[in-house]
Amino acid sequence: MEAKVKSPSKPKMDDTYIKPISDWSVYKQRPLVISGPCSAETEEQVMETARILAATGRCDVFRAGVWKPRTKPGGFEGVGSVALKWMKRVSLEYGLPVAVEVANQKHVYEALKYGIDILWIGARTTTNPFSIQEIADTLKGVDVTVLVKNPVNPDLNLWIGAIERINKVGINRIGAIHRGFSCYENELYRNTPKWQIPVELRRRMPGVPVITDPSHMSGRLDYLGEISQKAMDLNFDGLMIESHIDPEKAWSDSKQQIHPGSLVSLLDELEIKRNAPASLGFSDTIEELRDQIDIFDDQLMEILGQRFKLAGQIGSKKKKLKMKPLQNDRKEQVIARAVERGKEKGLGAEFVREIFEIIHRESLNRQIRKMRSE
Repeated sequence: MEAKVKSPSKPKMDDTYIKPISDWSVYKQRPLVISGPCSAETEEQVMETARILAATGRCDVFRAGVWKPRTKPGGFEGVGSVALKWMKRVSLEYGLPVAVEVANQKHVYEALKYGIDILWIGARTTTNPFSIQEIADTLKGVDVTVLVKNPVNPDLNLWIGAIERINKVGINRIGAIHRGFSCYENELYRNTPKWQIPVELRRRMPGVPVITDPSHMSGRLDYLGEISQKAMDLNFDGLMIESHIDPEKAWSDSKQQIHPGSLVSLLDELEIKRNAPASLGFSDTIEELRDQIDIFDDQLMEILGQRFKLAGQIGSKKKKLKMKPLQNDRKEQVIARAVERGKEKGLGAEFVREIFEIIHRESLNRQIRKMRSE
């Protein structure tokens, strides 16, 4: 599918102007599946991965990184434009639409020259409105699909702003990729999901399909299924899952890639709540609202775990300083502060005091256990 140039048209400026995913030629059934290696390494690797994925019948779009911006210099940064020839060959031989990441004007020109069907904008690029505008200006008058990853840090307005910049130049086939967020306190995932952010994106831009990237969120295979299932529970529209014919020997991000033959098993284990394709309009059904409550419950558990971990560290400090575990002044200070903050959020004083009495009791018990064990 060649990218076609057309006369630019002025887009409508509202929340429903973006074509829904059901209008995309690559769409088959929910979830839309985008898969392929983190990096295009060799022509043989790309073609063999694509061959297996095409044979599964479960891959809607073939992806591969051509230019690979790394956090630090010295790592593998992609083979460059030569890989675009391989991607075009995948499209011609296996009939799969192909997708690559672009980060600047040159990347866009090269990708369009080889008829790449879908361009995605990476998390690092999304953080920079100057870079987004450069890409948008380059895409003016072009008929191509663009997917925008969330910025590295949890900034919803920055994410929305990037989507709007792309749409303003006449690109209507736009989707969002949720790949998680870099957070200092994260311990479980490579990138913390912060599910409430893509949920809010769907509420504010109901015409934008959301595709979850469990590979970059998990950073390893353990959580691919769990994250993919959560995306389906939230009625998101697709999954981008990295696959490689020999993951252990991958030149980049080897721990988060699965063998393409394993993709079917992962997808078969997912429970899809709705058989029909997802409606992109935000739906306030009880089921979806409960799914959102689960997000906040998970966050509560994560925050409590971090709080009690700090309480244990305080226990160690108190033992060294020969302090008593219970400090009543500090307890009352914490509860009074919580009550005031609770009022700002519409929470009753008794409710907040009761919760923090329980939290303080558990923190005290952890401090005592820590002091006795050392």
